[in-house]
Amino acid sequence: MITRRSLLRTTAATGLTMAAGSLAAPAIAQGARIRLGYVSPQSGPLAAFSEADKFIIDGFLASEAGAEFEVIVKDSQSNPNRAAEVAKELIIDDEIDMMLVASTPETTNPVATTCEAEQIPVISTVAPWQPWFIGQQGNPGEPGSWRPFDYSFHFFWGLEDVISVFTAMWNQLDTNKQVGGLFPNDGDGNAWGDPNVGFPQPLAAQGYGLTDPGRYQNLTDDFSAQINAFKQADCDIVTGVPIPPDFTTFWTQAKQQGFAPKAASIGKAILFPQAVEALGDQGHNLSSEVWWSPTHPFASSLTGASAGDLATGYMAATGKQWTQPIGFAHALFEMAADVMGRVEDSRDPDEVAAAIAATQLNSIVGRLAFDGSGLPPFAAANIAKTPLVGGQWRLRGDGGYDLVIVDNSDHPDIPVGGTMEAIS
Repeated sequence: MITRRSLLRTTAATGLTMAAGSLAAPAIAQGARIRLGYVSPQSGPLAAFSEADKFIIDGFLASEAGAEFEVIVKDSQSNPNRAAEVAKELIIDDEIDMMLVASTPETTNPVATTCEAEQIPVISTVAPWQPWFIGQQGNPGEPGSWRPFDYSFHFFWGLEDVISVFTAMWNQLDTNKQVGGLFPNDGDGNAWGDPNVGFPQPLAAQGYGLTDPGRYQNLTDDFSAQINAFKQADCDIVTGVPIPPDFTTFWTQAKQQGFAPKAASIGKAILFPQAVEALGDQGHNLSSEVWWSPTHPFASSLTGASAGDLATGYMAATGKQWTQPIGFAHALFEMAADVMGRVEDSRDPDEVAAAIAATQLNSIVGRLAFDGSGLPPFAAANIAKTPLVGGQWRLRGDGGYDLVIVDNSDHPDIPVGGTMEAIS
């Protein structure tokens, strides 16, 4: 395979010049802007994750640091194959200096894998680190074969964090500790349900029983099998990581079929207010992980704006309620500016990758450093962990919902706004 980097090396070594009309070696003029590629699911069932992208990118380019950059945006269409395709376009056709990518393993993994193969530095986020790291290994089922990456870096929390948060919320309630698992056949679902790295062992260690009916395909229209399994096991709790339309289908059918758990702690699907509002009053007291909120005590390294300032700015500019990906999309561009401000040659992928690895940045989502903190040795070089707390959606009088943080056991610096309540 002739990659952009191998072409650059060949032309540099030989002094090769091309005739007009033939393939020309990329040239970067002195003072040219740094080119960032950005991939996210702007359409399809994962589109809610990217709702704030334009607001964030426009704000970044308008900032003092952003004046040095050009951002080329591509839509993955919520399709892993499309994500890999547009990543290759950004690398080969657009000749980017660095890739940024966000939102679920179905987007982050194919983009990061493409960048690693092409030797282009990439920073990704908004996917738990296990499905990101393990999912890209040649043999995910054989830990002894796992290897670190040279050009791929990721910041987010891990399954150990979401399990800790969910069980801490459940422990505030009086339940029978029977949990139903709703795990789809995708990167997240396979990781959450995995007997080695997912929920089964930690739940068992805390005395919880897990009923796992097996993997289902995304965009399933009938969850009767899962609902019946949970009813037969007398599950007081439901957890899982469905995509937004699938949880709406599941929860609607659960209510119709008389399944009424005391707690439903759901990753991914109910991160967004519009997904909960679609359930009407049936969304009250649904719970989820909270990775960012206006009350998080962090500020932007680019602008100095607090988390609250960023959320308020988004709502004023769009007329929409704040959502969690706002902070992490902003942090991607904080990292880009910080990294490129520490390199002499933005076109040298090895120098850029080394600068990413050396990052120690206080960002709007917390401190970002690839120092191995809280990680197993095999993932230490490529992952920076971010804090996680737990929240519940509370129905307002006007029919909208507010996300209230109800557990901060692992990060007491992030304030709570209430306590966990059972679904009534």
